[in-house]
Amino acid sequence: MYSTRRQESKTMASFCLLAGRLIVSRLVVVVVVLVLPYAHGAAGTVATSSKVSAVFMFGDSIVDPGNNNHKLTEAKANFPPYGQDFPGGKATGRFSNGKVPGDMLASKLGIKDLLPPYVGEDLELNDLLTGVAFASGGSGYDPLTSIPATATSSTGQLKLFLEYKEKLKVLVGEEEMARVISEGVYFTVMGANDLANNYFTIPLRRHQYDLPSYVKFLVSSAVNFTMTLNGMGAKRIGFIGIPPIGCCPSQRKLGSRECEPQRNQAAELFNSEISKEIDRLNAELGVQGSKFVYIDIYYNLLDLIQQPRLYGFKEVTEGCCGSTVLNAAIFIQYHPACPNAYDYIFWDSFHPTEKAYNIVVDKLIQQDLKYLM
Repeated sequence: MYSTRRQESKTMASFCLLAGRLIVSRLVVVVVVLVLPYAHGAAGTVATSSKVSAVFMFGDSIVDPGNNNHKLTEAKANFPPYGQDFPGGKATGRFSNGKVPGDMLASKLGIKDLLPPYVGEDLELNDLLTGVAFASGGSGYDPLTSIPATATSSTGQLKLFLEYKEKLKVLVGEEEMARVISEGVYFTVMGANDLANNYFTIPLRRHQYDLPSYVKFLVSSAVNFTMTLNGMGAKRIGFIGIPPIGCCPSQRKLGSRECEPQRNQAAELFNSEISKEIDRLNAELGVQGSKFVYIDIYYNLLDLIQQPRLYGFKEVTEGCCGSTVLNAAIFIQYHPACPNAYDYIFWDSFHPTEKAYNIVVDKLIQQDLKYLM
């Protein structure tokens, strides 16, 4: 911090050294005071200026940590090779080789290492107090999307949240329940299945809507979901957009393996429109103490796909477990994975690897999460 010249006197050198130590000492005290309440020991932990009691996650298979495990559905992942890099090598129902974004957000916010599923788990009180995930693989904002996958719809997830609130009230009382709910941070991650499955792959909605009209319908459904969640007590809601689904291995063009442009354009259109709606909600409801933040996953994941070597990846177009629509979920049960998942952006034909998720979540935190605190 201070440079000394050889010709300076020992007295001056000692004075400078003492002054430097005092300044550093004061800086350390300030840093400890600011960071300690939120420290979690993991790289990328967020220091926030407001209280965060819990993390709550709504969505689809991107953030489902195992809510579908006990469902009669093809959209589940509680078997190998899923979870091969999860602590203990356990297949928990997370659609990846390891942790998923809900776990990473909870950890980096200093809440807990893993965000557990609400359904089918014998959760302890501390688990309930610090947040859970209601997400269900195969779900979407469109109520029709969840039917073929036998997933818990977005409306069904809100019903589970209401059930959770009642359970917590019985355990800790209404005042403490209200505190946890009001100080919690909420994330919603849906829309990919609506487009990839319900519109493009199985043309359930194409007979009713052209693409711009369907996107408009999805945006309206997403806004209704967000407003209902807000009405149930959620004050800080992070709205994570749709990723570049046209670049998923199962959605790429056959032959060339290039990203499918129409699917990506649909995702971009949805993200653009929902971002405008989020701005509108903030303008109308910000005075009531609510915060709504659009969180961009599209371009952050696309950056990995377009510049893989910059992030340490070798394989972009193929999934570690395969690349067709039948190389995901129950269809790869007990199938062998690639020898080095660390080289791959995608774990199966639709979901990224833990490494890719972790990089993207760090980007989301750096860019957007401060606006939610």
